[in-house]
This record gives sequence, C-alpha cells and structure tokens, in this order.
Amino acid sequence: MTTIVQCPTCGAPVEWKAESTFRPFCSERCKLIDLGAWAAEEHAIAGNDLEDDLFSGDLPTRPH
Repeated sequence: MTTIVQCPTCGAPVEWKAESTFRPFCSERCKLIDLGAWAAEEHAIAGNDLEDDLFSGDLPTRPH
C-alpha cells in the first residue's frame, strides 16, 4: 500500500515513494515556491525569545 500525503504548497495528493522525485511536493514548481517562502522569511520555526536573548550575547561579533 502506498502512502499518500498532501503537497505542503498546493494540497495536491502525492504518493510517498522513491519515484516521487519532489516528495513531499507534487512538482518542482511547488518545491521552489516553498523554498522562496523560506528565503523571504515567510516561514519560520518558532523559537523561545528568552533563549534568544540569553544566548545572543555568546555569539562573537563579526566585522561587516
């Protein structure tokens, strides 16, 4: 039995198998749309503001 998942971009059904080149996306277009959203910071992994403030001082400064 093949597992079917929904494309995260458009919601189309995608078979989860080796031949599904772009899984979990239905196509290269949907994959690139998602990549573009991450690059534009439209997607983000939730963090903890307290930890960000606490540990941000541990990072060395870099000259620009």
